[in-house]
Amino acid sequence: MGVHAHQLKQPAAIAQTPAWLVRLFELAAALLVPWVVLLVTVLPSAHRAHHWNVVWAGFDAALAILLVTVAVTAARRSPNLQGAAGAAAALLFVDAWFDVLTSSTRAELIVALVEAVFVEIPFAVLCLRLAHPGASRTARHGRSDRDSDRGRVTNLLSPVFTNRT
Repeated sequence: MGVHAHQLKQPAAIAQTPAWLVRLFELAAALLVPWVVLLVTVLPSAHRAHHWNVVWAGFDAALAILLVTVAVTAARRSPNLQGAAGAAAALLFVDAWFDVLTSSTRAELIVALVEAVFVEIPFAVLCLRLAHPGASRTARHGRSDRDSDRGRVTNLLSPVFTNRT
């Protein structure tokens, strides 16, 4: 006996999403399918980039800024924590993906896999928990604790550190 998604109170921004916006994102996703097929078939498997160092330094700088933003918004119990944590999770997953797939030596691959498994993916999962704090409790208990947890970081993190039964 659980609560269905349509029974939960939705934020005003979600409830007021116009149909054209939904269709726009559906169209964008549909157009990406043939684009991905084209990229897989046309692009070479190896490519030399002239600004490789700038690409990675810029990406890691953006990731560092997002992680600081997560820390600051969590410390301040800011409602912006969810957005910052969601963005950080996305960049952490992308970082793991590209580190593994762009490794050119066996040693680089081993380091990338270790970082992905023990650092980037666990941090990304933690960020996802911070981005949507009520999801796991809703699934386990059939109710939403979102309103009672709003702004209380200790409640956001408690499911991460407690034993699940």
